[in-house]
This record gives sequence, C-alpha cells and structure tokens, in this order.
Amino acid sequence: MRRSPRNKLGQSNSIELPSYDEIGLVLQGGGALGSYQAGVYEGLAEAGIEPTWISGISIGALNTAIIAGNAPEDRVEALRGFWNTICQPADFLGHMGALIPTVFGFPNIGRRWSSMWSATRTLTEGQKGFFEPRVAVPMPLAHSARKLPNEVSFYDTAALRATLLKYANFDRINDGNVRVSVGAVNVRTGNLVYFDNTKMRLEPEHFMASGALPPGFPAVEIEGEYYWDGGLVSNTPLTEIISESQHRDTLVFQVDLWSSKGTLPSDFLDVSERTKDIQYSSRTRAITAFVSQNQKHARMIKELLEHIPEKVRRNHPLIKQAQEIADGGAVNIVHLIYKDKFFEGHYKDYEFSNDTMGEHWASGLEDIRRSFGHPEWFEIPSHDLGFVTHDVHRYEAPPASVADEAGGVPREPEPADEVDAG
Repeated sequence: MRRSPRNKLGQSNSIELPSYDEIGLVLQGGGALGSYQAGVYEGLAEAGIEPTWISGISIGALNTAIIAGNAPEDRVEALRGFWNTICQPADFLGHMGALIPTVFGFPNIGRRWSSMWSATRTLTEGQKGFFEPRVAVPMPLAHSARKLPNEVSFYDTAALRATLLKYANFDRINDGNVRVSVGAVNVRTGNLVYFDNTKMRLEPEHFMASGALPPGFPAVEIEGEYYWDGGLVSNTPLTEIISESQHRDTLVFQVDLWSSKGTLPSDFLDVSERTKDIQYSSRTRAITAFVSQNQKHARMIKELLEHIPEKVRRNHPLIKQAQEIADGGAVNIVHLIYKDKFFEGHYKDYEFSNDTMGEHWASGLEDIRRSFGHPEWFEIPSHDLGFVTHDVHRYEAPPASVADEAGGVPREPEPADEVDAG
C-alpha cells in the first residue's frame, strides 16, 4: 500500500490506496448536472486522492479545467467559485412559486415549480458568466450571406472564456503535473478528437469547444477548424484513459450524469428526458463491456501461451507481441452515477438554480463517501481477472437522507449486472 500524494496536505479523512500506476478521473457531459461531479471531487480531496489524469466532455471538460488549473488545496474552493458564478439565485416568482404551495402543505409542488421556473429563466436569460441569448438569432439566408459556424447558435458563450480564466490557471494546466484530455467533435470531418496537454498547449478555447453543444452554443474555432461538443459522438471519455493504460494498473473514478435505467415515459416531455438519459449514457455501457471482453481475450491468450515452448516465446516476434497483450494491467472502475431528484424533468441539464446546484453537489459528495465505505473496492484487481467495476447504487440501498423525496421510501438497489456501467 502507498499513501495518496495528497496526504501531505494533512486532511484528517485521508485514506490509503494500493500502488496504482494511474489514477484517472472521467467526467461526463450533462450541463447543470455537472455540480454533482464537483461534489464527487470534494470527496476525493477530503480523502487525499489526487488524480494523475483527468478526462472530460462538455461540462465535464469545464470541471476538468478548474480542477487541473488549481493547486490541490485550492481546487474545491475554485469549483465553488465557478459554480456559484454560473448558477443563479431564485427571483421573486421563483420564491413565491415555491413558498405558496409549501404554506398550504404541498412542498413537492413548490419545489417542482421553482426548478421549472429556473430552467425557463435559463432559456430566456442565459447564465451569468456562461452564455447569453443572441440579440438576433441567425436565420436561413441566401448562400452568399451565410455565416460561419461560430456565428450560428441561439446563445453566445463569449463570457465563458473570462470565467475560465478567472478560475483556472492555464499555465498550471499545461505544466504536465496532471494529464488532461478533453473531447470535441470536428464539425467538418465528424471525428471525435481529444485535446491533450501532453501533445499541445491547452487554452480556454479547447475546453469551450468540448462544451459547444449545437444549436444552443456556437462552434469554437481552433487553428482553422471548428469544433462542437464531444458528447455528440461519445459523452463518456473513458476510452482515452483505458486505451493508453493497457500495461498499467489503473484506478478510474468515472462520474456519470445520466443513468441508463429509468421509468417508462408517459408523455412527450418524459420521452424527451428518457431519450437524453439513454443517448448520453449508453456509450458508457458499450465501453465497459468492450474493456471486459478485451480482458477475457487477454486471459485466453495467456493460457494459450503456456502451451508454447519458452524458446519460441522468447524469440518469435508475434509470440512476443501476444505476450505483451496477455500481460496487460488491471483496471478498476469506481462508478459514480447521478440519480435524478423527484422534482426534475426534461430540463434538468439546463436548470442552473443555486438550490439545485447545491443538491447535486451534496449528492456527489455523499455518493463518493459511501463508496469509500467499501475499502475492498479499491484493491488492485488480480491480473487474471483484469477488470472490475463498482457502483454504490448497485450494491446497497441509499441511506434515509437520499430516500425518494416524493414518498419517503428508500430506493431499492439496482441489480448487479456483470458489467453495469450506466
């Protein structure tokens, strides 16, 4: 066992981890739900765990910039500053709409109203320090008058650049102390690319490109190419870490904002919400299933190699290559998946109220603390097994504090699939 590097900061809740070669933090896209990731990171910080590699998409990329762009002891405070900047307090209608039903004994109706009204304000007003509505939305014009991709959107995200510069030091991001990878889609080619601080200098535009979800947000131009939100192709940047960790023992904290499991929709708004859940979470399941299958193949190769004479194994180039595949590292994924609140609807990814942000944050902090209550999850998997995944919602019922708010009854734990990453 080795002590996490951040224990030198003296946190009282620091824990010990085995000697992993890589500690990854994977942050999915999900707009306003991203404060859940900030809560998870606070839990990592209080446990003294410092990621060596952070990979993000969309809002996950913005959180990545704040984490990697600050000294370890300043990261949680910087995340709070960022989220308090881009989230807004309730206005008069929001307060009254929540208060009046509560006075008459219907607090759930009041909470739903305040959440819905906040999302409506986001659509009409934008979010301070993040985006604002364009004065004139570009409309279809004659071919000769068409605009560039970075001019065609409902909102202008220019304010986000200043916010990122305020809360993240880009010299620190690029100093190589923490590896950073953020995904975006090349608008011209349709290819997903990762901007990586080991291969280029990262600037605010690289992180803004990762979160440029059309048609709401404009494409971001970088070196003559235009980029959109990486979630259009893959909302979970797990493969970027896994693909380069084949021969390294790797612990990954994967923080997802969309759950593949949910209730059947009963109206068109439910259909919209359920579609988002499936669209943005399904790639995770495909990736983890792929990794698990690769590990099974590696075990098969290793068993077959035992039947080949040692002299052949030492000298034959193809056999040596097969040996390298068979000797791959072990991957342990600790999965944190946001679970919807009773008051949320199809607008949950653009509901940026301060109250909801705080609840998301608290959920992330609670989930990672509960995960640390299972120290056996953090052991390095045997190389014969090669790959394991853990999810606190899969193995245990939630405590009373996160019981279903609508009925006060704790949710049942989800069934433990062989590889359940959604």
